[in-house]
Amino acid sequence: MNKSIFSNLYYKVVQSGNPLFLFIGINVLVFLLIQLVAVVEFLGTGSKAASDWISFQLSMPASLLPLLYKFWTVITYMFAHNGIFHILFNMLWLYWFGRIFLDFLNSRQFIFTYLAGGISGAALFIFAYNVFPAFKASLPIAVLIGSSASVMAVVAATATLLPDYTIRLILLGSVKLKYLALAYFVLDLIGIAGSNPGGSIAHIGGAILGFIYIRQLRNGDDWSKIFRKKRRLTVVQRDNTRAKVVRLPDQEVIDQILDKISKSGYDSLTTREKEQLFKASNKE
Repeated sequence: MNKSIFSNLYYKVVQSGNPLFLFIGINVLVFLLIQLVAVVEFLGTGSKAASDWISFQLSMPASLLPLLYKFWTVITYMFAHNGIFHILFNMLWLYWFGRIFLDFLNSRQFIFTYLAGGISGAALFIFAYNVFPAFKASLPIAVLIGSSASVMAVVAATATLLPDYTIRLILLGSVKLKYLALAYFVLDLIGIAGSNPGGSIAHIGGAILGFIYIRQLRNGDDWSKIFRKKRRLTVVQRDNTRAKVVRLPDQEVIDQILDKISKSGYDSLTTREKEQLFKASNKE
C-alpha cells in the first residue's frame, strides 16, 4: 500500500506533466530535506548549523553585493521555506488557485506566472530595501525566502482572469475571487509596517506581475511565449488531399467564454464553447 502511495505521488509530481504538482513537489522536497538534515544534526551535535547554512544558501539577500555572489538565489528562494506553517499555507493557496488557473490556461502560462511572479517579488524586495531609509539598518542582514511572491502572482492572475468566479470558504461562505485577492493584497500593504515587511513587499511584487500579465494576455500579448519551444524545420510530402485547417478561437471569443464561466459556471458552456476553450488552452 505504501508503495502504491509513493508511486502515485511520483507519477503526479514527475510524470503527469502538471506543473502545479511539480512545483508543490519541489517545495515540499526541499523543505523535507532541510528538516531531515536539521534532525540528524541536532541528534548528533545538539545544533542546527548545517541546515541553517543550507537555508541561507537558498535564501536571497537584499543587499546588492552579497547578491552578486549568490545570484542563483533569485530562483532558489521561491522553492524554500523556513517553517511548517510557512510552507503549509503557501502550498494550500497554490493548490487551490493553481487548479483554477490550469482549468482555463495552459501549463506554460502557469510556469511563467509562478517564476516571473517570484522574480518580480524579489525585484521589488531588493528595490525597497536599497531605497527606503526605513530598511537601512536591516539591509545587511535582510533575506527573502519562501514561495509567497510566486503564489501571490498565481492568486492575482487567477482573480484577474476570473474575477467573479466563486469559491466556498468554511467560515466566510461563498466568496468571489476578486474580493479574496483584494483582501490578501490589502493585508500585505498593511503588513509593510509590521514584523515581516520584506515578505509583504515581495507579495505585492508578485501580485502586480500576475495582474499585469493577465491584462496583457487579454490584449493578445502572451508573455509566456518566451518559454515556447522553437519549431524544427520538417520536410513533408505533398499529396492531392486537402489538409484540414483547425482554426483556433481568437482572444475576444475566449474572453466571452471566460465571462460566461465566471457568471454561470463551466457547465453552462455549450459543447462548441468547451472545444474552443480546450484548443486555446493547449495551443503553443
